[in-house]
Amino acid sequence: MAKKLWDTSPHLALRAGPDFALAALDRSSTPGFTGDKADGQERMADRGELLSELQERLFADGKHGGTRSVLLIIQGLDTAGKGGIVRHVMGMVDPQGVSLASFGVPTKEELAHHYLWRIKKELPEPGKIGVFDRSHYEDVLVARVDNLVEEQVWRKRYAEINRFEQRLVDSGTTIIKVALMCSYEEQARRILERIERPDKRWKHNPGDLDTRAKWDEYQDAYQDVFRYTSTDHAPWYVVPADKKWYARVAITELVTQALIDIDPKWPNPRWQVAVQRRRLLSTVEPELAKHLEETVAEQLKEAKEEYGDYLALKDSVAQLKDVDNGERAPATTNSDQDNGEKDTESSDSSESSSKKSGDSAEHSVTKKSAGSGAKDSKAGSGSKKNTKKQDKKNKKKKSKKKGKK
Repeated sequence: MAKKLWDTSPHLALRAGPDFALAALDRSSTPGFTGDKADGQERMADRGELLSELQERLFADGKHGGTRSVLLIIQGLDTAGKGGIVRHVMGMVDPQGVSLASFGVPTKEELAHHYLWRIKKELPEPGKIGVFDRSHYEDVLVARVDNLVEEQVWRKRYAEINRFEQRLVDSGTTIIKVALMCSYEEQARRILERIERPDKRWKHNPGDLDTRAKWDEYQDAYQDVFRYTSTDHAPWYVVPADKKWYARVAITELVTQALIDIDPKWPNPRWQVAVQRRRLLSTVEPELAKHLEETVAEQLKEAKEEYGDYLALKDSVAQLKDVDNGERAPATTNSDQDNGEKDTESSDSSESSSKKSGDSAEHSVTKKSAGSGAKDSKAGSGSKKNTKKQDKKNKKKKSKKKGKK
């Protein structure tokens, strides 16, 4: 019997609710998970076979008229572990069923269009699992922090993104949004490793240090992303990322569960089995035909047994979604959710009338004064100072627990 490793499902433990506080997140924690690194790696290996089976079914269904797809959006600052998720999680499935897109600095052509233009081009086809390494959320993160557009422009994008994602879900795409959040100290260690190790230097970009200098501003921007775009149809899962193994096993569970919810079936053939069997066997000698039928009958027996195992495992894993020991992402008691929604709604109402001018303004690379953008997110900001305070609190809690034991 499989070892119980989740006290609370990652769907519940990691979901960013309306009062989620990024500043209170212990980024070295493993929410909901009771095991250690070895347990996490073992769980990933266990899930690999099921994940691969589900993905193949989804792919086959898409090839025969199915409309379902999955979009995994991975956000996080430099060194958060986005590439590791692609390699270690999506590396467990058939690559022909995965479409990967990375979104860096927009090209001249992309800047000439609406910011969602390049995103729409990379959406997964039916049957595919699409993976976005960064995404349209860069247009409410980088665009805001670097003052690439005015506040009124990036602020209205929250509601626009929510509508865009709602349309995707309505068309058959399951969206999984994960934000990898490592600590200020852990990011420093990872960047230094890239600088010092010859085999890692190719990953380092001097611009990463410029981004790091704006840590507080990015924490504010991420806080607002979670506050305004974590919806019922496309919730955010905020994953503590100091322990890479935990992030990988948590996201593996999220993707596996998404496919279980879709429950893809093998497509029915559009041809008659008996007719095709008769045509094939007529091309070989009778003795060989008999031998082939016996061999395939044995294989079919094994396949039926494997299918029974698959159903049992799928049902067992499906139950994880309801495992709940009460652990939840940290919340703040002073949420300013209402204020943000009012700002979003007011800007949203004027979107249609200013569409023409808005599209061009949204891609202006001229720096604007958007310094006031962080005003209403200070209560939930994840500043370096707040992060360090929280780390000290978490260490005290851990030492008290050890003392009790």
